[in-house]
Amino acid sequence: MWQAHHVQHRLQKLCPRTEITVLGMTTQGDQVLDKTLNKIGGKGLFVKELEEALAAGRADIAVHSMKDVPMELPPGFAIAAILEREDPRDALVSNQYKDLAQLPAGSVIGTSSLRRESQLRARFPQLKIQPLRGNVQTRLRKLDEGQYAAIILAAAGLKRLGLADRIALLITPEQSLPAPGQGAVGIECRADRTDLIGLMASLDHAPTATCVRAERALSRALSGNCNVPLGGYALLDDNKLWLRGFVASQDGAQFIYSEATAATSVVPEQLGAELAAQLRARGAAEILAALAA
Repeated sequence: MWQAHHVQHRLQKLCPRTEITVLGMTTQGDQVLDKTLNKIGGKGLFVKELEEALAAGRADIAVHSMKDVPMELPPGFAIAAILEREDPRDALVSNQYKDLAQLPAGSVIGTSSLRRESQLRARFPQLKIQPLRGNVQTRLRKLDEGQYAAIILAAAGLKRLGLADRIALLITPEQSLPAPGQGAVGIECRADRTDLIGLMASLDHAPTATCVRAERALSRALSGNCNVPLGGYALLDDNKLWLRGFVASQDGAQFIYSEATAATSVVPEQLGAELAAQLRARGAAEILAALAA
């Protein structure tokens, strides 16, 4: 809802004479909280109902966290804009510890992400990883009740909700590579709404969009979904597009990492596909095959 109201505010400035309203919706991903996403259908559960509202004409646009948008959009839909990225990093939240290395063996860490779980298990095999679902407030409440010694959340969500003071540590991408699209907000509409696509272009942040397109192409080429522990993070640096990625087994025992750079003139999807090919050649293909079995 914060993201929806943020986009509403931005659009209202662009179109002061237009009435812009927020249609609040609850998705299946919000409702089913007793199972991990990879067991109930994946991240697409956060966007399905919104796309149905777009198709029926009940809504003109849908606002998403780009990390929750499936890598393949259904026919007839388009991402009209990607807003400037907030902090893409993962955040350690704990009432006792300021660093993952301080956690005693056997400490329970909460996360809903296979990507985070695989990286935690690879670096800290002595810790116990437990599923954690619910909105940000629910997850923080479970931490405060003592169900977890620490939890891992997206820094962007905490900052947007005014909860940055709960962050004990911002985890560097070198320690926990973000998910494709993490921290970026996207606007989706029907592909035939050229009027909306033209209007939303004013909100598009080209550097962020370039990075997110490369990350999503990497994930798409690796059949990325909630069943695949993978990360992908791109940066624009000195007129170069730098993309990092990994694929891992859930227990972190197998961890394949690679990175690639290209001139900013290169189509970002091309760089994503190239890095995916590198990862497959280095052993990711075997991990992906085992996960699909």
